[in-house]
This record gives sequence, structure tokens and C-alpha cells, in this order.
Amino acid sequence: MHLHVSIWSLVLPLSAASHSQRHISHDVAIPTVKIAINASTRFQVIDGFGVSEAFQRSAQVHGKAGLSESNQRKVLDYLFSNEVGAGLTSLRNGIGSSTSYIRDFMKSIEPTDPGGPNATAKYEWDGDDGSQVWLTKEALRYGVKWVYADAWSAPAYMKTNGNDSNGGSICGVQETFCASGDWRQAYANYLVQYIRFYKEKEGIAITHLGFLNEPDLNQTYASMQSSGFQAGDFLKVLAPTLKASGFEDVQIVCCEATGWNDGEDILAELQSIPGAEDSLAVYSAHGYSSNPALPFKTTISKTWQTEWADLDGSWRTSWDYLGKEGEGMAWANKIQQALTLSNVSGFLYWIGAETTTTNSALIRLANDTVSVSSRLWAFAQFSRFVKPGAVRVGVESGIGYVRVSAFENVNGGVVVNIINNGHVDVRTDVVISGWDGTVGNVTSWLTNNANNLTVGVEFRAIGGSREPGFNGLVPARSMVSYIV
Repeated sequence: MHLHVSIWSLVLPLSAASHSQRHISHDVAIPTVKIAINASTRFQVIDGFGVSEAFQRSAQVHGKAGLSESNQRKVLDYLFSNEVGAGLTSLRNGIGSSTSYIRDFMKSIEPTDPGGPNATAKYEWDGDDGSQVWLTKEALRYGVKWVYADAWSAPAYMKTNGNDSNGGSICGVQETFCASGDWRQAYANYLVQYIRFYKEKEGIAITHLGFLNEPDLNQTYASMQSSGFQAGDFLKVLAPTLKASGFEDVQIVCCEATGWNDGEDILAELQSIPGAEDSLAVYSAHGYSSNPALPFKTTISKTWQTEWADLDGSWRTSWDYLGKEGEGMAWANKIQQALTLSNVSGFLYWIGAETTTTNSALIRLANDTVSVSSRLWAFAQFSRFVKPGAVRVGVESGIGYVRVSAFENVNGGVVVNIINNGHVDVRTDVVISGWDGTVGNVTSWLTNNANNLTVGVEFRAIGGSREPGFNGLVPARSMVSYIV
């Protein structure tokens, strides 16, 4: 190890200092939490953080509901800029299955039944895809790394119920019968053609492909049900079709269960189909019905939490006000725990921006106004600093309500994320071991009721010859990211 300095002192911005004083009486001692980072203990590789703008939410961002060009740019900055926004690095698009764009439907690239699973497909491409083409191109300009295309359903004529909504299964998988025949190969071809349109018509490389969304539910919108057995049955067709089509680099994602427990059940079924698990690059689930609390029992190296939101709470921008599900601090903890308890490599919120009255989005659009929730800044505390390729490293906190995660980025820098769930400020005494880097500048970034990712001044060296480390202060009910 090459050590030049060891102890640093933190000068918090004035707003942070004044905020913290409101939580502490003069006769309360500020506790000190010892945080020990061991960079030689290494866990999952991080792919990043992201959102979706499916179901024509991309069109809402693109001005469909009255958003001006200047505010369209503001929304894009908030979501993807690494200078003024969250710096998100993943975008989840929806592969359409409906016959039109009526309401918020996602239109299919093959809206008309070709006449059977072996008939010549009648593909269409409008170059827009519900404004997802525009959004994807914009996101890539900001540096988004992963473009994940996911299908909520196959087209109606490929399914057992003859409808792209209300459940039903893909014709041809086990335990199904369709008079029209086996549509598995046609559906695989359909998904490949969607990727081809993006690549050849728009110059966009889709990096990840999914064919299910919440297969454990029967919904009135685009939805398709599947067991893990049936998913494995389809993967036996999809994986070789991708490879034969020249898209072997596209990574297959499955299975998008509604919650972590449902995902575990589907995974166990999938694993009974020879070769199915091996065809996947990412195993995915959502956080709705059960939170990410344990790692999946899988040989797949990557797990993503690909959709989660507060769908019931009324729109709220606060970080920590009533302790409600949709507040920013709640989401900071959800992300932190998914990373540390379930070893997720990717964490995606449901919608980035939309016209809504609930907490379903990070950003609310209303005519030509833009309102940003603290949930966005909770994401930013992670996504601005923990970039694709980073590795989560070992860390221990000496106080239970002070939750910590630590990461080493590909450039060798260390990121320490600390959430103080307590109601008093805490001093931090951070020490790093097992790290081959050299301590240079260290900065802090704070989010709480008074700050939205506020940068502090750089730490000043005060001498010492121990392992590298620094001292700081995390205000009550706050999150701080230290960038070493």
C-alpha cells in the first residue's frame, strides 16, 4: 500500500450544519461510529441504477402532455446528467404487444396475425416506438451504458387467451394448448426483430433482453403469465435464436417476478429445466410483494431489481417528513439494503418521469412544470458515484442504525455511502484496509430535508501514519456519500 495521508477532517456546508443543530440539544453528546472498510473483501460487480419510461412515458417527457423543450432537457438532466442530476446508467424500455398506441398502450412491431406460427411475419417499424427511440438516443448521449428491452406480453395471437392483456401464456410451452400451434419460435423471432430494428434502423445497440414481466400476475394491461418451468421451456428456443441471428452479445434477463419471494419460487422451477439457467446473464425480480432481503440461490453472476415504486402514496417530494413509503430516505434504505443484503448488481425504479398524482415516478410532470422528489436524490447518492464495473467491498458499522455500504470504482477510487437513520448526528471515524490506492482528495455529498446532493468542501489532511481514513459528521436522518 502507498499511504501519503491518513486522517482527514470534514467541513460541512453551512446548511448542513444548521440543519443538524436542530436535532441536538446542548446536553446531548454526539456519538462516534467506527466504520471499518476492508477493500480486499469483495462482493458483486455493480452494473448501475436506472429507470423505465415504458407505456408512452417517454412520449410524456418528449412533450406529449405539454412539456416545453427546455423542460424536456431539464428532465433529461435530472435523470441522466452526472453533473446536475442522478447520472443514471440503465434504461428499461418496453417491447410493445398492442395493436395501436391508444391511451398509453405500447404498439407491437407485428400488430397483425400473419396467419400462423410458421407464416411469414408482417413486421412494421415506425422509427418512434412511443418516443422510446428518442429517449434512448438522448440517454446514450449522457453516458447510459445499458439499454434493457423487456416485453410485458407477446402479441395476442401468440397467446393462449388471444389477448395481450389479462394474463395468458405463450402458445407452445408446457401445459398449454393452442389450436393455432406452437408460437415459441415466432415469439423468439419477434424479439430478435425488435433488437434488429433498433440496431439497423436507429443505430442503437440493445444490451439486455427480457421476455416476461411479473409472470406471477394476471393484469388488465399488457401481461403474460409463466411458471419457471415454462420460462425455461421458452429459453431453450430464445437463446439459440439470438445466437444464430448474430446477437449473441445481447444478455438475456429473466424473470421479473413481482417480489423477491416469488422470484425465488420461479427460479427453483427454472433450474429444473436443463440449460435454462445457464442461458441467462441476469436474474431479475421486482420489490413490490416482498423486498430484496436475501441473495437468490443461483449460479448467475448478476441479479437486478428491475422495477419498484410506491404506487399508492400521493405525490410527495420530501426526504423525511412522516416516515412514509415514498419518501427519499425510505428509498435510500431500500437501495442500500438491496445492495448489501441481496447482492444486487442493478437497481431500477419503475418510472423516471411521468404525469402522475402518486409517488410512482421520481419526477412529476404537470403540463409544463417539473417537480423533483427526494427519491431522485436518494438514487443520485448511489448512481452519481458508484459506476458500472465498481465492486462492493466489505464494511462494518459500529452503530446499528448507521447503515453503510462501500465500493471501489474501476478507477480505483472508493465510495462510502452512509445513512444515519438515527435522530442525532453522528461523527464518523472511517478506516480503510486492504486497499492499493493512494488517498487523494476526499469530498462529501449530503442529502436530507435541507439538502439535495449538496457537496461539501474537500477534506484537509491533518497528519498521521495509520491506514488511510478520515473523520466526518453525518447529520441525523441524512445520507452522506464520501468520495475518496
